[in-house]
Amino acid sequence: MRDDHGSVVPLYHWLTKIPGGTMLVPLVLGSILGTFAPGALDIGSFTTALFKDSAMPLIALLIFATGTQVTLRTSGPVLATTGVVLLGKSVVPGLLIIALAMVTGPEGVLGVSILAMIAAATNANGGLWLAITGQYGRTKDRGAYIAGAVNDGPFFALLFIGASGLGQIPFMTLLAAILPFLLGVVIGNVDAQWRDVLKPVPGIVIPFFAFALGTGIDLGDVVRGGLGGIVMGVVIVLFTGGLVYLGYRFLLRRGGESGVGFAAGTTSGNAVATPAIVAAADPSFAAYVGTATSQVAASVLVTALLAPLVTTWALRRAGSRPAEAERAEQAEHERAEDSTDTTTKESES
Repeated sequence: MRDDHGSVVPLYHWLTKIPGGTMLVPLVLGSILGTFAPGALDIGSFTTALFKDSAMPLIALLIFATGTQVTLRTSGPVLATTGVVLLGKSVVPGLLIIALAMVTGPEGVLGVSILAMIAAATNANGGLWLAITGQYGRTKDRGAYIAGAVNDGPFFALLFIGASGLGQIPFMTLLAAILPFLLGVVIGNVDAQWRDVLKPVPGIVIPFFAFALGTGIDLGDVVRGGLGGIVMGVVIVLFTGGLVYLGYRFLLRRGGESGVGFAAGTTSGNAVATPAIVAAADPSFAAYVGTATSQVAASVLVTALLAPLVTTWALRRAGSRPAEAERAEQAEHERAEDSTDTTTKESES
């Protein structure tokens, strides 16, 4: 028995039924394989290239493709949304963690070091953001993926640690991270056909780079992260996601659609490497790297599981379906244009 799409087993349909499923399920499957059969994907050639080493180039392609969708007409709302996401997800949490460090020192609280907090809290899982906003958000929400290009990885961690006299800010690395997006914006505005060609890219690449990211997460590290890492993940979803929610509600004035903000309350898979990168810049953090890495890995999986659920709950509680509303508005706009064209042709005849 086949479904309406001719599928014997509707795997993709099942993925889309899970909040953020196109990112979450491959990530978990990849982490299972990376934990119990880490050498399975090391056979080389295209297998290793696609399923293990593809995360960075596919994310780069995704960033470029997202940039092509930002037109001069939509750039204002996209940039405003991006600013709110960065403010609530990275800037405010980073400042608060540095303020906490002034009181507690690098040890942090409850066994969670400042290094672990700042590595996990100041960046967001951009792929999961796109997966969730693709299901529930609007175009300007998906365009705010540029925030993920800026805060994914060690950039804000080094920035805030540098503000307290530790580490250095890798400006060229930061520039290299956002350059694909800027190029995409230019190409998409110069040649509109590229927007049409690259529009399906998120749906194509997200499951693949999510699986590749998952292969780098050892579930043993998640277990070793223990209760501290799990609690940190829950706090990141509710606190940083909550800050973005408040920004959506009071700065962007999105009303019932503000629940989309909780989709930013995540930890990127790339953040697992941040403690080691920070320690390389400032060796005084070396003693915290092992535990911090485990706790960040735990936060990656906890936030990937919890953020889509909280986002869906908040939107349903408000009775809002922004993606459906946008599609209805676009359909109405197209009908109005068709009607205008028809009237014009009749008057000409």
